[in-house]
Amino acid sequence: MQTAELLIEIGLYYLYCGGAVAAIFLVIGIERVEPSAQGSYAFRPLLIPGICLIWPLVLYRWFHLEREKEAEE
Repeated sequence: MQTAELLIEIGLYYLYCGGAVAAIFLVIGIERVEPSAQGSYAFRPLLIPGICLIWPLVLYRWFHLEREKEAEE
């Protein structure tokens, strides 16, 4: 039982981190990553489950694009 409880706890923390990343990304980052998403607020809640699952990839992509923008300037 200890292994199952540990796996569930790890999964919960993973989703908590994903929820935090989703909240920050949908408020601040989405318009920086995808300029055509500016002003379209109706579809953002639909992205929350996906961001919660692949949040490490979202963070990597966001930081990578931010670095490219800084290098261009």
